[in-house]
Amino acid sequence: MKKNKLPTSIWKDPIQLLACGLGTGAMPYAPGTFGTLLAVPLYWFMQPLSLVWYVGLTGLLFLLGIWLCDYTANKLGVHDHGGIVWDEVAGYLITMTFAPAGWEWMVLGFVLFRLFDIVKPWPIRWLDQHVSGGFGIMVDDVLAGVYAMLVLYMVQASSLL
Repeated sequence: MKKNKLPTSIWKDPIQLLACGLGTGAMPYAPGTFGTLLAVPLYWFMQPLSLVWYVGLTGLLFLLGIWLCDYTANKLGVHDHGGIVWDEVAGYLITMTFAPAGWEWMVLGFVLFRLFDIVKPWPIRWLDQHVSGGFGIMVDDVLAGVYAMLVLYMVQASSLL
């Protein structure tokens, strides 16, 4: 496992700090997992919102993420540095779009999102390798979030949990 290394500039630039998940992206190992953990309390505060407001806010965070990730990738000189974790935050929020309330669903959504984000089934891996810029950083995690959301919805619909 390759050790994650972020320059100290992220601590001085609020845009980079946001893109790096308020510092969770600076974790030496598994920064994406720690970035996703940052999304869990954010989801907890967002879950009482109506579906329209939840989707709208998640969409705004996605659009903001395109800019944050593009800016930070350019500053770091690396297309999709492992320390940029805003995309994991957006991906987890997408995962949880139709989830019922409860810690069990938050944990299952977390596990499913991380699984799809790490394994990168088609076309996630292709998007990750062929789409550049801030949108490219965000789009593979958005699709991983959609896959995880669909599985979470199927589990909910089948009443397995």
